[in-house]
Amino acid sequence: MEKSKKTTLESPDDPVEACAHFSRLIGGDTNLVLHGGGNSSVKASRPDITGQDRDAIYVKGSGWDMGSLEVPGLTPLDLPRLKELLELGELSDLDMMRELSAAKLDPGSPNPSVETLLHAFIPFRAVQHSHADVIVTLTNLAGMNAPDEVVRDIFGDEVIVIPYVMPGFDLAQEVRKNWTSQFHDETRGMVLLNHGLFTFGDDSQTAYEMHMQLIKKAETWLEKEAPVDSQKENSLPAEILLTDLARLRYQMSNTAGKPMIVRRHTDSEVAGFVQRDDYEDLARRGPLTPDHIIRTKRFPMVGASQESLNLYVQEYESYVEEFRHRIRTEFTEIDPAPRIVLDPEIGMLTAGFTANDAQIAADIYHHTIPVLCRSEDHLGGYKALSAEELFDVEYWDLEQAKLRKSGKPPELSGAVSLVTGAASGIGKACAEELKRLGSAVIGLDLNPEVNKVFAGDDWVGIEADVTKTEEVDAAIKTGVERFGGLDIAVVAAGIFGNSVAIEDLDSEEWRRVMSVNVDSVQSLFGSIGPLLALSPIGGRVAVIGSKNVPAPGKGAAAYSASKAALQQLCRVAALEWAPNKTRVNLVHPDAVFDTGLWNEELIAERASNYGISPEEYKKRNLLSVEVTSKAVARSAISLCTDDFSTTTGASVPTDGGSDRVI
Repeated sequence: MEKSKKTTLESPDDPVEACAHFSRLIGGDTNLVLHGGGNSSVKASRPDITGQDRDAIYVKGSGWDMGSLEVPGLTPLDLPRLKELLELGELSDLDMMRELSAAKLDPGSPNPSVETLLHAFIPFRAVQHSHADVIVTLTNLAGMNAPDEVVRDIFGDEVIVIPYVMPGFDLAQEVRKNWTSQFHDETRGMVLLNHGLFTFGDDSQTAYEMHMQLIKKAETWLEKEAPVDSQKENSLPAEILLTDLARLRYQMSNTAGKPMIVRRHTDSEVAGFVQRDDYEDLARRGPLTPDHIIRTKRFPMVGASQESLNLYVQEYESYVEEFRHRIRTEFTEIDPAPRIVLDPEIGMLTAGFTANDAQIAADIYHHTIPVLCRSEDHLGGYKALSAEELFDVEYWDLEQAKLRKSGKPPELSGAVSLVTGAASGIGKACAEELKRLGSAVIGLDLNPEVNKVFAGDDWVGIEADVTKTEEVDAAIKTGVERFGGLDIAVVAAGIFGNSVAIEDLDSEEWRRVMSVNVDSVQSLFGSIGPLLALSPIGGRVAVIGSKNVPAPGKGAAAYSASKAALQQLCRVAALEWAPNKTRVNLVHPDAVFDTGLWNEELIAERASNYGISPEEYKKRNLLSVEVTSKAVARSAISLCTDDFSTTTGASVPTDGGSDRVI
């Protein structure tokens, strides 16, 4: 187990702050909690607006992770009202959530956990709950005489053991039914089979310490009965073609009905798993906990061919058809595309409609693999819940309601974009606009700090010189393996060069400007053309040109000629790529003063040449507007949206209006 952060600081005096504090300690260990899993609570009085104290329970709210939980993420609820709800004979999930919402003492707080009524019932002030890998391992073993056999062998009567019941009102009632017969003064926790661990106490520190003690006891047993072999380094046999990966993403996206992010994983753990003789069988055993099915589907897809995908879809549709009679509300279809793909040559692919979704699926399956292997090799095999029980979670009333209420995603959600010159100026602004619209972005730049320009799973910044084909190809490989393919390319890298008259322009400087502004783009197009042809949304290219194409300037022969050549290259690309539904367009900005080409000293010098102020110089165009990087980026990225789905080979001025161009 990863070591949780040490409790070196004393527990906060405020019980709600203490709950958040010890929740973060549990949530900081991914072997205990993953992405929204687990929850916590504390019962404490809360003064209302009249000054009277109300009996309240603070429960982790929806949308908060244990690892980053703060006091605002703990929802205060009317505890007496929750205890009244527990006296009902039955309560549907949807009605329960409405009642919980009505019981909130702060209407602005997040919706409370679906396990709130269970927390309300437990007769202790503080409760901590995790989905610890070691606990789940003990409750998903094949060949046991009874589901709780191993748990009882390890813990004896130190823990209450509850058979699997879906979270919600029914689970709270199941615990209530079993509590009296199993609880005693030495009880230290509660194990929910196929679910996780609850611990409790008079304060959050006690609940936390009980949690760690029980986890340690389970680890000690596993280390003795199922020792993990020393990890040898495993690797996959060979590299794969990027077009093969992009083609599979295209097929999966078509199956899902919208573009997906598909991330490749080739680490030693994955390589070792897919090289096992029994990996296909293990892959079909099911998830560690039922809630994982929302992120990973019931099984991974085995194999990376169109035939494998067709078979996966057929099986998924049959599974839905077999159990759809169990759905208790309006049926909302879930796409049949896999979220995990396992293949002995590719390794593991994880998929989602955002880069974050794909990463969450990866995190979950990276925790699933060692449990599958350990259980199979040492503990008699791994066995998850039945298909119908897993279906009930995947098509749970509450999950179905979420799907119906989900809003329209950002326009470029699931798309993958590449931007050159992404560390500053127009390139950075383009990358920012693409991210705003939901795209994952591969950013290339000479600046080694490009990897720090943005944060998040939807960004990978790679240092690369666009004039060096091998560096660019390596960057493309990294980006495509991170996100699965390529849909959009924005060419923003460029240089102006030295401003000299033609007779003073040496060939070395001419070649330097041409190399960056034209040659590199020709090479880039050669690398990305086949990938754009496999885009599930149709390839889109936006190139940053220059006003100097239609209106060249004195002393800018190399720059003007390079941008004119670039325009011709793009027009040819538009002609050649149209059959693949890839469109290519340019924007021609002028005098974008917030880029690296300009500084205040240069602006002041140029302004004085015209006898005007620097501010007037910045707006020296027909519309008298300042042309900013963001304005150019909005124009360029608009050309990559469906608003321009019928446009290719176009050149759009973004210069504020120039009489020389018009």
